[in-house]
Amino acid sequence: MFQNTKCECGHQNHAGTVLCESCGKPLMEDVESEAPLEMRYDGVARRSQKENPGLVDRVWNFFSSVKIAVYLIVITLIGAMLGTVYPQASTFLGIRDDPAEIAQYYKDTYGTSGVIYHALGLSRTYESWWFIGLLVMIGTSLIICSLDRVLPLYKALSKQQVRKHHQFISRQHVVFAGDMTAEPQQWTEDFAKQLKRKRYRVWQDGTALLAEKNRFSRWGRTLTILV
Repeated sequence: MFQNTKCECGHQNHAGTVLCESCGKPLMEDVESEAPLEMRYDGVARRSQKENPGLVDRVWNFFSSVKIAVYLIVITLIGAMLGTVYPQASTFLGIRDDPAEIAQYYKDTYGTSGVIYHALGLSRTYESWWFIGLLVMIGTSLIICSLDRVLPLYKALSKQQVRKHHQFISRQHVVFAGDMTAEPQQWTEDFAKQLKRKRYRVWQDGTALLAEKNRFSRWGRTLTILV
């Protein structure tokens, strides 16, 4: 069970937050660890990680699971394949409107397998409640999976802080630590000018500097899912 976590910087984070939303300090890992940080959603909590979920949250958690989405797609695919074994009854409308006549057609044309096929309702697979229900569940899962990940990512990107905790900096995948011969403030300003010339968006807070370019690339996976 996740617990509400208040960072040493004073920021109260939501349950399930991995990195402090304000300073970036790891909240749920060993402070002595030197392994690179998990930067998914910049540590922001997702709704599916909510503590003590209610009924609505449990439904949300079910549909926010990618594993459940895959299962639904596979089951729907199998159902669609079964619907192609024999012609669907809808192709006979206008020719054989009588249900008894359609049933007799499957019996005469396909024998026992045709009788079973029709009896199971597979002759109207694409009109059946369970097939339509599966399609609705897949659509719901797609929307909730996307929202469960889009909202935390948007929140993380829109509230980035220039100054970060030392552990956040030291545990990135690429870290450079060297001696600066120049005065820190002047070095930061000169470096910011170089980044701006390379079309980075730059934010500065004293000797702390945050530069960003091509933020839209962070949305690539989500846009691919939506498309």
